[in-house]
Amino acid sequence: MSEFLGFAWELLAKVVYNVVAVVSSILNLLVFGWVEYFNIFMTYFTTFDLVGKIGAVILFAMLIAVPVLIVAILVHHYRINRRLHRDDTSNKALYREIGRLNKQVLDLMDEKNKLLALKVNAMGGTKQIPYVGASALADDHLPTVGNVVGAAAGAPSGEGATAAVVSGNASLALDGEGVKDAAAAMAKATVEAKTLAEEKEIAQANRFPKLSLVDLKYRDWESPVYDDAISLEDFVDSFRAFACSQMKLYYTPEVIRRFVAGMAASKLLILEGISGTGKTSLPYSFSRYLDNPATIVSVQPSFRDRTEVLGYFNEFSKRFNETEFLRAVYEAGLRQDPSMIVLDEMNLARVEYYFAEILSVLEMPSHDEWVLDLVPTQWAADPKGLHDGKLTIPDSLWFIGTANNDDSTFTITDKVYDRAIPIELNERADAFECEPHERVHVTADHLQYLFQKAKVEYVIDDELLQKMHKLDQYLQTRFKLAFGNRIIKQMYDFIPVYVACGGTELGGMDYIIARKVLKKFESMNVSFVRDEMKGLIEYIEKTFGEGGLPDSVMYLQRIQNFY
Repeated sequence: MSEFLGFAWELLAKVVYNVVAVVSSILNLLVFGWVEYFNIFMTYFTTFDLVGKIGAVILFAMLIAVPVLIVAILVHHYRINRRLHRDDTSNKALYREIGRLNKQVLDLMDEKNKLLALKVNAMGGTKQIPYVGASALADDHLPTVGNVVGAAAGAPSGEGATAAVVSGNASLALDGEGVKDAAAAMAKATVEAKTLAEEKEIAQANRFPKLSLVDLKYRDWESPVYDDAISLEDFVDSFRAFACSQMKLYYTPEVIRRFVAGMAASKLLILEGISGTGKTSLPYSFSRYLDNPATIVSVQPSFRDRTEVLGYFNEFSKRFNETEFLRAVYEAGLRQDPSMIVLDEMNLARVEYYFAEILSVLEMPSHDEWVLDLVPTQWAADPKGLHDGKLTIPDSLWFIGTANNDDSTFTITDKVYDRAIPIELNERADAFECEPHERVHVTADHLQYLFQKAKVEYVIDDELLQKMHKLDQYLQTRFKLAFGNRIIKQMYDFIPVYVACGGTELGGMDYIIARKVLKKFESMNVSFVRDEMKGLIEYIEKTFGEGGLPDSVMYLQRIQNFY
């Protein structure tokens, strides 16, 4: 045992000695050693030249700065700790003062509410209004004058309450000849107050505020008198006159025929061409002609999926982030006239990405299946046009895309082209003079009726169909290209309406062949089949007659020269 104690004593003594040595060394370094430092400095300083003396002074100054800096840091920390302690004591007094002021504010609000209740009771005559005091501050929903007046009168809050207050004021202030004007102003004020209250309630309590405001807009909307006697040819001519006289926009009859016939063949139209030819202004002016302005959606390069156009439900805020596109789709379902949504510069992003769901829905054979899933469940306050969280795309809605073909855009794929009707606008129409023409009002149902009527009255000639089938076989044999069932259906819808609008049967087929079939050459390696194109042009001239399909021949020659 004595050996262990000796070991422990020697070990701990050595540790204590070293600790004391370290402390002594630090004291010598920072405090007691300055006499020795100064003696060394003075010993060598007198032997140095000028440069050596300057260096010695700088070195000695740096040595002095080290302990001074350490002392300054310690003093700074000490002062901060003292200040924090003092601030903590001051904060307690400040909190007590804030509590006292809050109590005074509540007392003042209580007094204010008492005065307001007395004033409104005096305005209402014998109708007593319950007092709303400071206790209401603890409720989930703050009371308003509207629901307080309504509760006192035994009527629902909102319109009745507002009308009671307004009528009370009017009865006290007006009589004689001013009663009629006062009544009109009173009715207008009542409607405005009701609308503002409902808009505020919708914005606060609804997860679809934009769509609910659309419901509010169309609740008392009166539809115009529709013209159900207009024909397709008059429809085209009157639109051309309207665009000229009212908007100073000029279009050839051929472009308008293709546009209207394209509406009969597909719900998606793609307007292509160089800038400045009127791609965006055509659907815009057409919607103005129908007195239902189109919604223009500017496509951004960041568009990647359906949420860019339809929006999404925010789980954090419990609201649906609505887009203008979604609002326009919803509003179209509340109107009887044709509606349009313009996707401006639609190929700045990949159409088959952000528009894929809508393309698929529009391919469903039954209109009952044109449904978009927005949210999984239905809430009581959801807009009336939503059913089980789903929105139906109305049959009265058309999607119009504009596209430029340059280095800043993506190529529109065959999947999109097959479902759409492309219309090229590469030339500006010449200006002309015409008589002023007003808008027309026509329902979407009547427009669809005119399309169906054209299919009955202008059945495609059997001989022309046989020539088309021969061309189809030729393309399949030589180029592995086929018309496809979708293109055949669009042709049967497009050509009769094109003829009813003032065109020719052969001209309508020429346009469909050029824009829907021969356009597929652009996605092929045409350098391998360029020699075959000459034979294809000769076959078209032989089958349909020389100059029978000028648009198709010109299109093939352009592709041939390009490659």
